[in-house]
Amino acid sequence: MLVSVVIPCYYSQPTIEKVVEMVMAEFEKNDGYECDFVLVNDGSKDGTYQEIRKLASRYPNVRGVDLMRNFGQHNALMAALSYADGEYILGMDDDMQTHPSQIFKLIHKMEEGYDLVYGIYPSRKNSRLKNFSSKLNEVTSRIMLNRPKEISSSNFWIITNAVKEEVVKYKSYNPYIDGVFYRVTHNIGNVEVEHFKREQGSSNYTFRKLLNLWLAYWNFSVIPLRVSFFLGVFAGIAGVLIAVLVVINKLLHPDVPVGWSSSLCVTVLFFALVLMVLGIIGEYLGKIILILNDTPQYIVRNTVNTEQRTENDRKIKEEPDDKKVRIQQNE
Repeated sequence: MLVSVVIPCYYSQPTIEKVVEMVMAEFEKNDGYECDFVLVNDGSKDGTYQEIRKLASRYPNVRGVDLMRNFGQHNALMAALSYADGEYILGMDDDMQTHPSQIFKLIHKMEEGYDLVYGIYPSRKNSRLKNFSSKLNEVTSRIMLNRPKEISSSNFWIITNAVKEEVVKYKSYNPYIDGVFYRVTHNIGNVEVEHFKREQGSSNYTFRKLLNLWLAYWNFSVIPLRVSFFLGVFAGIAGVLIAVLVVINKLLHPDVPVGWSSSLCVTVLFFALVLMVLGIIGEYLGKIILILNDTPQYIVRNTVNTEQRTENDRKIKEEPDDKKVRIQQNE
């Protein structure tokens, strides 16, 4: 069985060689499996792509893809999936936190018949900001992405080739890979894996990038629009009740002056709700405009070993047809 390992690489020059060689070592220990790699350089300005080229020249089962700029982790994963052709496709990081020693826990879980398996961490070794964002993602993905309640997600996952074929059909400029997975299948499993510390450096996810990633949820849900509708209904009801209370108070106590401060507070509240709803609608309209303008999901500058693999695949696919012709001639 061929397992394609897809890795988005961003400033991973110090670690990517070790990741690839450790993954290969794990597959050498397990008979009946082989691996290949799709390494995507997501606009790194260091020597990441040079390292990928070196690995590709040393190992024929390593393919490299160089994107023209930094498109983001999930866009890079979509690019990698378009070059992956294994029976299973395994997604992992370039920083050794998703450790090669845990790979076969996911593979053996997949053999139970799942379409998708996530490796979940009993304890995480991330920063407080990353842990908070992971918890936020866990809650909001259940609401907005229709994730099964009993399932947890992570950036360490494995899917079947059939799932991959459906996932790569998604062409939006702003993908969220888990959201695409949930649209394809709910036959999902979890398996506990150990979460390792980052080998070098720190997370490249800033608060702004984490916020943009969370906003990518909106590509898969109309719930924010529904929330804004109900907020509008609530604000309208509250406005009517306040008006009734003011009238009653004035009738019961004619001498009590009605202060401008209360009116100001109510006005600020309602305008805040209106601006929030307009912001939500504007977010959706902005995404629609970018999609209509064919904003690219990713742009490939260069590739390594992809052409050679395509030629090999073509030869392999032609052989059975040649055999059929020879059998018919003999008959």
